[in-house]
Amino acid sequence: MHTWMVNGLSALGLLLIATGIFFFAATRGALLLRAFAASQNATSHVYPIYSNKWLIKLVDYQPIISAILLFQYPRLVTRIVEGLATSDLTGKTVLITSCAFGNVIPRVTQASVDAGASRILIADVVQNELTHARAKLVRYGNLVEYVENDAVAMNQRSGIASANILFFLLHELPHPMKIQALKEAGRVLEAGGKMYLAEFHKPKPWVLKALSWTYFKVYEPLGLALWDSHDPVLCLEAIGGWSCERRTYFFGNFQVITATKL
Repeated sequence: MHTWMVNGLSALGLLLIATGIFFFAATRGALLLRAFAASQNATSHVYPIYSNKWLIKLVDYQPIISAILLFQYPRLVTRIVEGLATSDLTGKTVLITSCAFGNVIPRVTQASVDAGASRILIADVVQNELTHARAKLVRYGNLVEYVENDAVAMNQRSGIASANILFFLLHELPHPMKIQALKEAGRVLEAGGKMYLAEFHKPKPWVLKALSWTYFKVYEPLGLALWDSHDPVLCLEAIGGWSCERRTYFFGNFQVITATKL
């Protein structure tokens, strides 16, 4: 093997190791340090990568975000956009519960406006996330409202929204908060309103299952519960008052749930 090929592979290996260490430090590693320091508050479960404004800007690039979701990101967002496009949202409010990286917020906002929505409400417990989202939506002006709200205790009246989007939020929440977030998502929806929930799902092939399990154990330990005890559809059925449709992607590794409030 040529020397330049060996050097290239070595450089790539070092880059992957450095990337892995960076993401661990900015995600689960930070939680471990907080637990060790007994530093707990309303945002203790939020990773620095989602709260520090410099880390947000560093990481939020579409190719990076798509790669993290195994390049299924566009398909997952398109599923939600198609659901909004077939809804009559004339004069209605669309709620985006928790900001997300990538172009999901601009795409959801545009789809909602095209469907007639008169107000887009974006809620997040981290102000830096709201500031970052605002920069992506300058063209929509006062049509979009940004509120600092916790997904598990929204400061919004019941039935305020006709659609509610939760894009890869549940896997990061402690288990009791997963249930509470789903309850709140339903409370703020009007009867007949739809919740669009994109998340990880238990893959079918054993190789992908093993890789996903390892990823969760290292980076997202709270996400494995979505495979069984806190499967979103089972949780919604236990709560009651929902009709759910689930579509899975990439050998079952991801899911988009369309839940209609009865």
